[in-house]
Amino acid sequence: MPTQLPALCVIAVPGRRRRTIELCQETERRGFAGIYSPSPFGNMSLCEALAWNTTSIPFGTAIAPIYQRTIVDFAQSAAVMHEVSGGRFRLGIGIAHGPSHVRMGVTPGKPLADTRSFVERFRAQEGLGPLPPIIIAALRKRMVALAGEIAEGVVFANASLSHMTESLSALPAAKLTDPDFFIGNMIPTCISDDVEAAKAVNRRTLTNYGFLPNYRNYWKEAGYVAEMEAIEKAIAENRRDDVPKYFSDKWLADNSLFGPAAKVREGVEAWRAAGIRTPILVPSSAAGNQLKAVEEMFATFA
Repeated sequence: MPTQLPALCVIAVPGRRRRTIELCQETERRGFAGIYSPSPFGNMSLCEALAWNTTSIPFGTAIAPIYQRTIVDFAQSAAVMHEVSGGRFRLGIGIAHGPSHVRMGVTPGKPLADTRSFVERFRAQEGLGPLPPIIIAALRKRMVALAGEIAEGVVFANASLSHMTESLSALPAAKLTDPDFFIGNMIPTCISDDVEAAKAVNRRTLTNYGFLPNYRNYWKEAGYVAEMEAIEKAIAENRRDDVPKYFSDKWLADNSLFGPAAKVREGVEAWRAAGIRTPILVPSSAAGNQLKAVEEMFATFA
């Protein structure tokens, strides 16, 4: 059993938001390291609910796209959550992806410049009280380096375990040794004794990322050139249904956790050994929905 439990990723799915808050309260009671929520279904609103309905567990957005609100709105909401929660809220931000930019109706600029500008303007807000720490979403080394320069942490998503030491080499040595500097990774996780079923779930979870150029470029950097070029060829030839089959078993094991509970627990420790201080498990289930997946997490780390 890990000496410290991982954090969990939770999404406030419509129709069961109250139940989601209850699960978060149970997550806190069980001693998990944190609760982090991605952008679907209003993660800022979920975090505000957690500010009022939990008492000790750290929580945050992972991530809130920087283009989805005005700076003033971000800062006002973040200041409220920071104050009400007693400093437990972390504002995880990122540029997000092309499809989300279309949904938001925005035209992004240069990722590094836009991220730097956001952080500067956010911190320049006055009269709101203290603001929370900022965690920057990153994949490739230039964004990792920017997080080390201007933020209080960095969070990856769907990163490669074998490449993590190289990725973290972009951080200043002082940040690598600073326990207060947040280093997290959102890790797709399916716990099941049926390993093939668990692998199939994670492949489905990750397939959409194969259509995103920024992720393909990252995975090429991580050593998966053949897989990503095969995916790009399938996309160019409009063979979209073929994309999942090019995610090799080696790639899947490097970017996600799956299988029996003991194997998943070992995987969490491997991520810690690679430098991820806060592994954030993104639960999926081979036998049900997110609620079932969270129950499986509770049983695994009981």
